[in-house]
Amino acid sequence: MKEHYFDKLLNIKTEGDQRGFNSSLHYHRYEPTPYGALAELFHSYEVKSTDSFVDFGCGKGRLNFYVHHFFQASATGIEMNEEFYREAVKNRDSYFKKKSRYRERLQFLCCLAEEYEIQPADNRFYLFNPFSVQVFMKVVQNILKSVEEFQRNVELILYYPADDYVFYLEESTSFTLKKEVRLEGVYEHNPYEKFMIYQLSY
Repeated sequence: MKEHYFDKLLNIKTEGDQRGFNSSLHYHRYEPTPYGALAELFHSYEVKSTDSFVDFGCGKGRLNFYVHHFFQASATGIEMNEEFYREAVKNRDSYFKKKSRYRERLQFLCCLAEEYEIQPADNRFYLFNPFSVQVFMKVVQNILKSVEEFQRNVELILYYPADDYVFYLEESTSFTLKKEVRLEGVYEHNPYEKFMIYQLSY
């Protein structure tokens, strides 16, 4: 019910998952974050209009449209799959038929996550297990390099966090756990049904 309601509200189509599989074992199949989970996250996680989100493995753009609509935050979706990228761009066109403001704050790029050049304004990074820990490490290193060049506070938001992601962050980086949001009603049956938010402060 919630999936259809929010897609209709935002005038987009993000339901369904990936048909087939990626040729590379480093990139996982697409599955959108449930709207119910996003609502629970943002009920307890503050977002400002000055925040700039990057969603690695954005698929059809659900997270991007959500933070843009409800918080007027900037959002960049990174997607390697050309079909999903085209659907995200199509969703963007449809979304802005109902919403005319802040068009410049919402964009999608078709490229590999590790090839995306982190921008100085980017400060919130979202991941729903889109790729292997090897790619994750490269992405995190790109973020850390950007922070060295343009010092700012940044946060990583992990949904359904992979153990190797968490181990790498906690053992090999300066990121620290800021908040854990457990999804009521499902976490009790599956301890991965949660968000883990890591911060790097200057």
